[in-house]
Amino acid sequence: MPLAVGTFDPLISAGPALVWAVVLTFVFLECALIIGLFLPGDSMLITAGIVMASHASGEAQVWALSVGAMVSAVAGNQVGYVVGQRTGDHMVARKNGRYINARNLQRVSELLERHGFLAVLVARWIPWVRTLCPMVAGAAGMDHRKYTIASTVGAIIWAPVLLLIGYYAGGFLERVPWLMPVVIATLVVGLIIGTVLGIRHYRQEMSRPAEEFDLDSRARVCETEG
Repeated sequence: MPLAVGTFDPLISAGPALVWAVVLTFVFLECALIIGLFLPGDSMLITAGIVMASHASGEAQVWALSVGAMVSAVAGNQVGYVVGQRTGDHMVARKNGRYINARNLQRVSELLERHGFLAVLVARWIPWVRTLCPMVAGAAGMDHRKYTIASTVGAIIWAPVLLLIGYYAGGFLERVPWLMPVVIATLVVGLIIGTVLGIRHYRQEMSRPAEEFDLDSRARVCETEG
């Protein structure tokens, strides 16, 4: 423990506020906007849990952060839904895009058409679907109440589970004094590199020619019961 704290004084002394800011921002963006497709959301939550384990008030903080992350995820989903709703049937895809292409939009649309409520729950665990699902649901006219319930339940399961996995894994790592700082350093560096590469890939994706994607009438999920 002393080694971990000593090695990462800047990170630890910044306190939970730094971790909170990163987690809430990343979770919101990943659930609300296209750029979230390219951010390392899952690994970020696990890393945040491990970092919290090295802090004196880590247990209380990680539980509080779990609630904050849930709220951020639900808020992000609502923004994504509204964006899709205002876009309507005509969504913009990218020709030869890696993620924002007509094929992926159609796949998410079909997933919602067939499974509705359940699809929103499952989407929480699939990174690229997690970001596209709210927008497609809004554009396809999925019942807002059902969508809100499903996305909220998904957030309750997703964010706390990953944060707590990281936190309790960090507890085991602390038993080996030299291992904790090595793991934290590796994860933080990986998170920074992943974010930088993600932003770069986002810019490359958005620079591709746009093509209109029309949601098929069969993809409308207004009456889907799940």
